Amino acid sequence: MTGKRILIVGGVAGGASCAARLRRLDEQAAITIFERGPYVSFANCGLPYHVGGVIADESKLLVATPELFRDRFSITIRTGHEVIAIDKTAKTIQVREVATGSLATHAYDALVLAPGAAAIKPPIPGIDLPGIFPVRTIPDARHVRAWITDRQATSALVIGGGFIGLEMVENLAHRGLAVTVIEKADQVLPPLDREMATLVQERLASARVSVHLGDGIAAFALDAAGRLEATTGRGQRIIADLVILAVGVRPETALAQAANLTLGSSGGIAVDETMRTSDPAIWAVGDAVETVDVVTGARQIIPLAGPANRQGRIAAESICGRNARFRGVQATAVCGVFGLTVAMTGASEKALTRAGITGWDAVRLHPAHHVGYYPGAKAIHLKLIYRRADGRVLGAQAVGEEGVDKRIDVLAMAIQLGATVQDLAEAELCYAPQYGAAKDPVNLAGFIADNALSGDMPLSEWDVLGNGSSFVLDVREPAECARGMIPGSLNIPLHQLRDRLSEVPTDKPVAVLCAAGQRAYYAVRILRQQGVDARNLSGGWQTYSALVAGR
Repeated sequence: MTGKRILIVGGVAGGASCAARLRRLDEQAAITIFERGPYVSFANCGLPYHVGGVIADESKLLVATPELFRDRFSITIRTGHEVIAIDKTAKTIQVREVATGSLATHAYDALVLAPGAAAIKPPIPGIDLPGIFPVRTIPDARHVRAWITDRQATSALVIGGGFIGLEMVENLAHRGLAVTVIEKADQVLPPLDREMATLVQERLASARVSVHLGDGIAAFALDAAGRLEATTGRGQRIIADLVILAVGVRPETALAQAANLTLGSSGGIAVDETMRTSDPAIWAVGDAVETVDVVTGARQIIPLAGPANRQGRIAAESICGRNARFRGVQATAVCGVFGLTVAMTGASEKALTRAGITGWDAVRLHPAHHVGYYPGAKAIHLKLIYRRADGRVLGAQAVGEEGVDKRIDVLAMAIQLGATVQDLAEAELCYAPQYGAAKDPVNLAGFIADNALSGDMPLSEWDVLGNGSSFVLDVREPAECARGMIPGSLNIPLHQLRDRLSEVPTDKPVAVLCAAGQRAYYAVRILRQQGVDARNLSGGWQTYSALVAGR
């Protein structure tokens, strides 16, 4: 090779995709990837499913081998080689061969850092006891599988109730282990808003998973039988055959720091829109970099494979002189939990509040994933957040057994294109009875939000309950109300409302609810045309039940 010398530190998603794109753009460049571990590109998102036996063959996790890079792309792969220093002035790196400790120096014209992130290992007494594992690499998964088999494990404790933690919970349960999960926050899946997370917690309970919220681990020890004993901050003792650490990851920035590259406020490597660092000859991609949230503007670290791959591609284009720009992230994510699909994109209420952003509203709805008359319709619990000033879509979350990822993918694209709730109402989406409805859940979310913005159906916030500021009207049928009602509310079934208008006060706002929101909308339209300040409690009794259960 007679062209640029391009060195890449780390493979997996960001580094490997950068290398492949570089070769497609520049046939003359000399491209080398240095990877500290034994595998240059593997599917770490599949590790929980390998532990659970869903992906039985470890080799299926290998996305690309050194031989494939060599034969297809003419790219040199050096696994088992750790880059330990960067000399920015000389444009060289120092590399240590892990097996022998021998050192070598390599020169570069362009350097790409893709060191990834390491599993967080909290400084807890006993954290180094045998049987306590992170699950970040293929060897990690191999060790967990061997431990379960060798010890004939029957129970496991998972520390952390985030996406990876719950995937591990499901897969350990799939192997027949009794599983306990402990999460320091007051809900599982902390990125979700509370009422959405409650639906997941209910599913975990039905799967006989023991969930401890608002608590953490104070210490690990061995009991008299040699099993792991975890003591929580609240003094509970949990006995398990193995422990999985899933408390998050920390960006690998030691190499960048030693080279005096600028770090961002969140602790990741600071990069511009081309993925270039503070040094003009060095780029960085993947889990180690700081990116911008396209909705809130917050600078943060998002360890997701999709953004890492896109960043690798953009870094390659920048190195080759093309005018590519990374637009930022909106943290689109999905997770499976015991038959439920949980997905989100854009900002949550919590994220907007944390960023100090106001002037937004949220609608909640519970439509079927396809028409009800076709067998097998399943509810999608959907939350849409939008800007009050112009209806621009800011975020969405959904939980359900079918059709969730499809709707969140549509809404993710809506956010990327700056779409409004009116655009959602107008969206032309495919329909056949077994796939959806003529009014898709995405359309319905748009209709509801548009009605709220236009004044046809103003929304009542759930926090009005109990403070006496609103009169609560329940328009469900008596049989439905017999299963539960909001304390202090009045039940007037929708079909009786026109004949019982005198029972509805006109001197204060009236918050109206039904089971999911549709009948409440009809009631709001009746009442507002009678001069009543009626407002819809978005999501109805289903949302109220989730909010109460989540407290």
